[in-house]
Amino acid sequence: MKKKFYQRTIELTNGPITSKMIRQFARSSTSRWMIPNYIKTYKIPVDDVENSLSSFPSLHDFFIRKLKEASRPLAPVPIVSPVDGKIEVAGDLHESIRFLVKNQHYSLTDLLGDRALSDTYKNGKYIVLYLSPADYHRIHSPADGKVIKQFVLGKKSYPVNQAGLMYGKSPLSSNYRLISELETEFGRMLVVKVGAMFINSIEMTNSKKIWKKGEEIGYFSFGSTVVLFFEENAIAFNEKVGNGSAIKVGEALGNMV
Repeated sequence: MKKKFYQRTIELTNGPITSKMIRQFARSSTSRWMIPNYIKTYKIPVDDVENSLSSFPSLHDFFIRKLKEASRPLAPVPIVSPVDGKIEVAGDLHESIRFLVKNQHYSLTDLLGDRALSDTYKNGKYIVLYLSPADYHRIHSPADGKVIKQFVLGKKSYPVNQAGLMYGKSPLSSNYRLISELETEFGRMLVVKVGAMFINSIEMTNSKKIWKKGEEIGYFSFGSTVVLFFEENAIAFNEKVGNGSAIKVGEALGNMV
């Protein structure tokens, strides 16, 4: 019952007109007066923000704020978190290429739109990282690697918060998403960037073919999710990686097996 109510009310409001209105307001100078209240409401720390708060011309500009370089040191491991956020779940792919998030089973083939590509990650590992509206929303490379494939799928985006993941209609595999595949020292990995409700914007700021661990590769406009996939017997997650754990850019996710 809850699931049907959620889908019929929240998801049906996600149309192009609504999305455009929200996007236009957030990027307008009118929205800049919301910044102090936004910071207070979400208890956002601002000591590590690169620029002064008065320098942001809109709420959107504050949302995609940059941080002081020293605020996100890189752990001395091959795989680090690409974002600030919360670890929704981390574990093994089930039934070869299926994974579980908030009691919903997802097919990696549906997520990628490519059975041959999904087979590469058969029996591998995955981790889902959720970014709330309060989080820093720039995305960084989780490892050193070469970009061997990059493509976009989906059009609309539904909520990817706890309610969305639990009651929504498979938001991870139906939302607008930008998928990057890397060749690394521990094998191939996928960096799947999933758009959030209303705002589909995933902006890539790095067009290089070689990504360096920790360097910025893009940003989200408003809350969203990153899902990482690894090949079988490639990595082992750090012992501190657990469901519900908070994590920041550069903190350790795992080591090579």
